[in-house]
Amino acid sequence: MSRPRSDRLPASRVLPHLLVMLAVAAILGVVVAGLAVPLAGVAGLGARKVARSMDDLPEELKTGELPQRSKIVDADGKLITWIYADNQNRTNRALDQVSETMVQALLSIEDYRFYQHGALDLKGTVRALITNKANGGVVQGGSSITQQLVKQTLINEATTDEERKAATEETYQRKLQELRYAIALEQNHSKSWILERYLNIAYFGDGAYGVQVAAKHYFNTDASKLTLTQAALLAGLVKNPTGFDPTSSPDRALARRNVVLDRMAQLQVITDAEAEAAKAEPLGLSVKDNQNGCVSSKAAFFCDYVLRWLKQDPALGRTPDERENLLETGGLTIKTTLRMADQKAADTAVSDNVYATDNAIGGIAMVEPGTGDVLALAQSRPMGADAGKGETYLNYVVPQELGDSAGFQAGSTFKAFVLAQAIEDNVGLKTTLDARSPMTFDTSTFQNCPGEPGFVGDWPVSNSTRSGRMDVYTGTRQSVNTFYAQLEQITGVCAPYRLAKAMGIKLTNPTGDANGNGAERIPSFTLGVVNVSPLEMAEAYATFGARGLHCDNRPVTEIDDSAGNVVKTYDPSCQQVMQQTTADGVSDVLRGVQEPGGFGYTSGGTNLTNAAGETVPSAGKTGTTQDGMSVWFMGYTPQIATAAMIAGANSKGQPITLQNQLVAGSYHNVSGSGFAGPMWAEAMHAIDDGLNAEDFVAPTPEVVDGKTVRVPSVSGMSLSAAKARLRSAGFTPIVGPRVYSGVYVGGAAYTYPSSSAPPHSVITIYVSQGPEPKKSKGKKGGKGRGGRGGR
Repeated sequence: MSRPRSDRLPASRVLPHLLVMLAVAAILGVVVAGLAVPLAGVAGLGARKVARSMDDLPEELKTGELPQRSKIVDADGKLITWIYADNQNRTNRALDQVSETMVQALLSIEDYRFYQHGALDLKGTVRALITNKANGGVVQGGSSITQQLVKQTLINEATTDEERKAATEETYQRKLQELRYAIALEQNHSKSWILERYLNIAYFGDGAYGVQVAAKHYFNTDASKLTLTQAALLAGLVKNPTGFDPTSSPDRALARRNVVLDRMAQLQVITDAEAEAAKAEPLGLSVKDNQNGCVSSKAAFFCDYVLRWLKQDPALGRTPDERENLLETGGLTIKTTLRMADQKAADTAVSDNVYATDNAIGGIAMVEPGTGDVLALAQSRPMGADAGKGETYLNYVVPQELGDSAGFQAGSTFKAFVLAQAIEDNVGLKTTLDARSPMTFDTSTFQNCPGEPGFVGDWPVSNSTRSGRMDVYTGTRQSVNTFYAQLEQITGVCAPYRLAKAMGIKLTNPTGDANGNGAERIPSFTLGVVNVSPLEMAEAYATFGARGLHCDNRPVTEIDDSAGNVVKTYDPSCQQVMQQTTADGVSDVLRGVQEPGGFGYTSGGTNLTNAAGETVPSAGKTGTTQDGMSVWFMGYTPQIATAAMIAGANSKGQPITLQNQLVAGSYHNVSGSGFAGPMWAEAMHAIDDGLNAEDFVAPTPEVVDGKTVRVPSVSGMSLSAAKARLRSAGFTPIVGPRVYSGVYVGGAAYTYPSSSAPPHSVITIYVSQGPEPKKSKGKKGGKGRGGRGGR
């Protein structure tokens, strides 16, 4: 019986079938001819042209190491974040680290004869060609896994839109070219190598490349532990990762998974009963976000600092771009110094004391003395692009060379550098100075560096705390400006400047611009007019905690490759920059800042106690700028140095005063002790349970007493003669106020210090204004005293 007319194949579909048959013949001819001699006259394919183009192709496909994501981990080896380039969210796994069920599921649905055929599965290719052409589109895939690997490799290696298009266009010419590469792969690599590479290069949808990342992303499991249903879902995704994406199309993903299960049963990889039981199960997703970069990490600005720090290391590549490529594609494990407990403490303290949308920026940096390990970095404005929420990508807590801020004036925290230099210069801690307020200093009395011009002009200085005669302990604990101006006259400006630089302060502009603007090495250096970052200050004060041993900041200890081999280690870089006894003296003075009578006492710094209930000794220094632009609190123990800073800044990060600014819902007294101090204390109280009750080393008697020389008597001399005599003895004379004295009016009444002083000290000459007038009889107070009144 003849077939009804309506069942006959339309004429319009007969020709395509014939063409497909010819195409298959062409393919077979090319294969038989070793991909060199095409069959002539094949309609519609241009076989001769195809063969010539194939002759021009390299015989081997470049198959270098697959790009892999790198991970940044904390000091305990816990993940901080992943780092990877676009379309390279991948972690390679050896074939024996992938579950056998996953391998069987993939082979069943993609290429069940993979181990029986060569580069080309002729049976599958013919079937697919005929089916697809008859249906007017791509219905079946005829490519072997080796051919698919070639395609994925070409896509992976493509760097331009043209290359990507050429790697994916559905033409027979591309298929033939792809086949040549596939044959080369089969000739040069084992089947297991090809299958392993395919499992690692394949895209499984939703940003997951390779089976390991896909297993983690969809099921939060390892590729070696994939179950039957999980493996079937992943195997079904490679055909159409976007269309079958279970996060956006769960119904389609479920249907596709069941197709894979049915195919596995059909091939008797599993039983029909196992297939039916598996098909009855839900998708069972446990999706984890594809974390990439610092924004969503647990320590965003520490992460940012790590990457910028590493990109400066020439050992990781000749150029910053090469280093970035290695970090994003090398499958590295970057082991950092971050202690997550410290980071959480810093984050909480900063966010509690300065809100993200405030016209202020709060920052905390923690550094370990003796190693330079950066333990935590936190700032009040979180990382992100939503300015309305106070988010920013600008890193305000690290030096400008590795961040985005020129820094903030550190105020009186810089007095510690002058203090350290004074002790180095044998100025004893019992040294007393007359710290009157206000005082005007002749800047020519401040020594500059050798070969540099002297300073010119007057410098008026006043105190906001207390005034009068005091020793180094009181002058520091009360942060007395005129005391430190005089102490700097003893040390000069050059030596403290150089010491601060040796301790990690990035001093790069000593003399400023052509007009002197922005100069750092000037008499007001001791009052902290230099812009710095919290991380620089934590590094510097860690030097005191390590008894004068300065260590460069170190955020990374080691980098390993994907196989666990060490790529680079970063050992501590340390140098003794002052005598241990000098640092001991500084700590002895600064611990008083944390005790009753010191400005840090209100911050609760003396209350540090560990888990055993032991007191943890600490030392510190406050800092407040004159215009209220920023406030600081520096505090340290022998185990940790913490810098806390709050600076006025508008939404664009431009500096403004903190005066009358609403910060964390309140208006504050703009001072280092009352504003930045509590933020420091909150962070430290959160971690002090883990601190040892290690005390500072007591200063030696030589440090306390210092080295002094005799001050010559000038009483009764003219001012010019008195100055000359003091200069000849190595001192710097200045003229003080007028006092009642038995010396003639205008003569030198006495000096302070009067008997002995550290070498090169500033000696104040008090000018006589004659005897004190006698008071009238009958009035309280008795007779007035002459001589050296007013001392």
